[in-house]
Parts: sequence; structure tokens; C-alpha cells
Amino acid sequence: MDWEWLLIVAGYALGSFPSAVLVGGYTGQDPSKKGSQNPGASNTYRVAGRWPAAWVLAGDVGKGVIAAGLGLAAGGYLLGAAVGAAAVLGHILPIARWRSGGKGVATCGGILLVLTPVVAAILLGIWGGTLALTKRAAAASLAATAAVPPAVAVQGWPASQVGIMIGLTVVVIARHHENIRRMWLRDEPAIV
Repeated sequence: MDWEWLLIVAGYALGSFPSAVLVGGYTGQDPSKKGSQNPGASNTYRVAGRWPAAWVLAGDVGKGVIAAGLGLAAGGYLLGAAVGAAAVLGHILPIARWRSGGKGVATCGGILLVLTPVVAAILLGIWGGTLALTKRAAAASLAATAAVPPAVAVQGWPASQVGIMIGLTVVVIARHHENIRRMWLRDEPAIV
């Protein structure tokens, strides 16, 4: 139906909302122009500190929560996953800042928080445990992201929804290609 596509487009627009740029404008430390130049919570933490990073994290998770929640309310779990996925793509490839989007991890977390809170809690544990072991936010994000498809498959999601999550996982991991290269070279900066 046309309204479902309109909702998906709205999800993309919501995902394009520049949480980090707005927080950076308020603090005077724009993470899209400093550090790794990634407008996410980890880089915001490095360039602006704990509280700005917390606001960016809340904004990015919130985009996934709102998008998936709207889709879920309007058409069920499949539409929730699709609208949430559109928000992640909007976050990664925002139309107004095509080359300066984020990596999508927190926004994916927001989707899972709405559609499957148990899996979200497990993945948060994987993220936290990996961060504690490696001291690298990228390693934690990659570990949690890689666990998404098997986690939702084990929970019994239908193939269409698992397929959406596999697609998101591939995109988010690909978006971390520079982090993967730096980790391979043992040059990835620690977050803590």
C-alpha cells in the first residue's frame, strides 16, 4: 500500500535527523568535523565528553525506537522492521549530508528495543562485555551487530524480518570498514 511506503520514507527522514551535529553545535565540539569525524556517540565521547555523548546516543537510539514503533503500530512487526531499517539507512546516508552519516549501531539498537527487548538486552550485554575486554567501541559494536541475525532467528522471527536484519547487519559492518582496518593494524583508539 502507498501509505506503507510513505511511512518507510518518513522513517528514512527521521533517521537523517542529525543528533550529533546538533549536540556538537551546542557544545562547540562537532564530532562530524573532529576526531574520526563520525557523528556517533563514541566519537562524541572522545571529542566532547560523557554527557554530549549520552545525548547523541539517546537521539540515535530514539530514531530507531520511534521509527520501529510507528511501523509496528501501523502494520505489525514486518513494517516495524522495514521502517526501522529505513531510519538506519537515513542515519548512515542522510540525504543532506550524504558522506557524513553515522554507522547505525545505536539506531539498530532502538529497533530491537521495540521489536524484541529480550534480544536487545542480550546484545547490550555482548556489547558491554566486548567493550570491557577490548576497550574498543568498534569491536563491541561489531560483535553485537554480528549477533543480531542469529539472535532474531533463534527467537523465531519469520524469514522476511530476519532478511531485513541480515541486510542491516551487512550495511552496519561494511560501514565499519575503516575501524576493521585500524583494528587489523592495531591502530584503533581505545574508548576507555
